[in-house]
Amino acid sequence: MTQFTRRDVVAGLSAIATSGLAAPALAQAAYPSRPITMVIPFAAGGPTDTVGRLIAQAMSADLGQPVVVENVGGAGGTLGAQRVAGARPDGYSILLHHIGMATIPTLYRRLAYDPVNGFETLGLVTEVPMTLIARRNIEANSLAELVALIRQRGENLNYANAGIGAASHLCGLLLMKAVDTRMTTVPYRGTGPAMNDLVAGTVDIMCDQTTNTTEQIRAGTVRAFAVTTEQRVAALPDLPTSAQGGLPGFEVSVWHGLYAPKGTPAPIVARLNQALVKALQDEGIARRFADLGTAPVAAARATPEIHRQFWQADIAKWRPLIQAAGQFAD
Repeated sequence: MTQFTRRDVVAGLSAIATSGLAAPALAQAAYPSRPITMVIPFAAGGPTDTVGRLIAQAMSADLGQPVVVENVGGAGGTLGAQRVAGARPDGYSILLHHIGMATIPTLYRRLAYDPVNGFETLGLVTEVPMTLIARRNIEANSLAELVALIRQRGENLNYANAGIGAASHLCGLLLMKAVDTRMTTVPYRGTGPAMNDLVAGTVDIMCDQTTNTTEQIRAGTVRAFAVTTEQRVAALPDLPTSAQGGLPGFEVSVWHGLYAPKGTPAPIVARLNQALVKALQDEGIARRFADLGTAPVAAARATPEIHRQFWQADIAKWRPLIQAAGQFAD
């Protein structure tokens, strides 16, 4: 009979333990091994939701797992952002958010999550241009005439927006700074009611995304004065840029980016970015984005590093404007 020493027994137990630990590691499936949830912090059917669903579908094809959209609306997009900031950093919860990621840190002074350091950036997605529009019978036929009218009438003109923190609100702050004149701000509960009153002539001026204004501009129910980007928009080729209209520096777009919880491992961040870049290069995505009056960002701008730099710069851009206006969401 073979005799075993104490040393033999300990060595054998050690080998069994090592084998037991190694097996799960070897058997661990490559990321992703199950569906990924993309949180969109706004209601279904809006511009951000449309962008997110297009990207989710295209990323699913590359990742080999469904990217399932979950709409978590409320509180200006902070509820959905909080959901992802507090999620396990394993790559299975991601966030598709817009320019609000740059304004939330100033607009909301009391949050249950860190709006800046609670996320890993995955890449920029798109930048939607804004358009400066007014009621169709306003007493101006060009951007220069509109600027003169604003300076003349000031707070006797009503500026409509979709609520504090909305893109239309931010565009108004930038406009009033550019013309150095305050108007009376009229906040609404969403773009729809604000647009309805603009079309009816109840309010005077508004600035909103091409996704919300192009149809009204084409129909002639509102008067358009400028697009707030460096280049004209293909969907509205006759509409000059703000610089071409005589108001340089009045530039703003509603950019979208993809995020993961802070601490998500670098290989997972890289894999998600790879799927995003491939989605942005899809011709079908480009066509659908064109229908929305926008385009995918170039691959060079879709990196996590460029995304974070852009985001930080935009936080710095909007902070003084919001603080000067003294309008906070909390």
